[in-house]
Amino acid sequence: MRHLRSLLFYLGMLLATILFVVPSPLFLPFSQATRSRYFSLWAYFVIWWLKVTCNLGVHVEGLENIPAGNALILAKHQSAWETIFLQTLFPPQTWVLKRELLWLPIFGWGLALARPIAIDRAAGKKALRQVITQGIDRLQHGLWVVIFPEGTRTTPGQRQRYAIGGAMLAEKSGYPVVPICHNAGEFWPKQGFAKMAGVITVVIGEPISPAGMRAGEINARVEEWIESTYRRITTLPTQ
Repeated sequence: MRHLRSLLFYLGMLLATILFVVPSPLFLPFSQATRSRYFSLWAYFVIWWLKVTCNLGVHVEGLENIPAGNALILAKHQSAWETIFLQTLFPPQTWVLKRELLWLPIFGWGLALARPIAIDRAAGKKALRQVITQGIDRLQHGLWVVIFPEGTRTTPGQRQRYAIGGAMLAEKSGYPVVPICHNAGEFWPKQGFAKMAGVITVVIGEPISPAGMRAGEINARVEEWIESTYRRITTLPTQ
C-alpha cells in the first residue's frame, strides 16, 4: 500500500510540474521575485498532495525566528523534500545548486527561471567566487538564498563536512544566516521509492549575524546548531 500511495504521489507531482513549467515562460517579463512566488504555489501543492497521498505531514518550530528581511538560509540536506518545502516558508528565494540540474527536461527549465546560482562542483575556487558574487547580487535584489552546506543529500545518522561557501557569502555580504534543521530523510529517503507516513519536524534557528565573525566561525556555529538540533528531533535510536 505504501508503494501504491507513493506512486500516486509521484504521478500527481509530475502532472503539477508540467502544468506549472509549461506556462512559466509567460513570467519572463516579470521580476525574479514574482517568478519565485509563482513556483512556490507548485511547492504548496506538492506538500499538500504528499499529505493526502502518503499521510506525511510537517511540524515547524521557530517561526518567530524568521527575520523581517531576506537572509541566507543554511539548511540540513537529507532528501528532495526540503528543497520543496522551504519554498513555502521563504519566498521569494533562489538556491545554490549543481549546474547539471538545469539540464533536466521540464524540471530544469523551471529551475532556470529562478536564476539559481548553478555551480560546477569541480571548479573549486572559481565556484566559490561565483557563490559569493552571484549570492550578493541575489540578496541585494531581495531574494532569500538557500544553501545546503553538506553539498549533497546525507543519510540520516551520518555526517558530511560542511562546506565554507555559505558562511563565506554571509561574511562578505553582511546578511544574517538562518540555520534550518529537519529530519525529512527519515520519511523521504534519498534512495528508495516509498515514502513513510508520519510528521517531519523542521526547526528554524535564531538568525546568526555575521558581524565581527570570519567564515570559519560562522560555519562552525551553523554546524554545531544543526547537528545538536538534529540529535533532539531524530526519530532514529541514538547512542
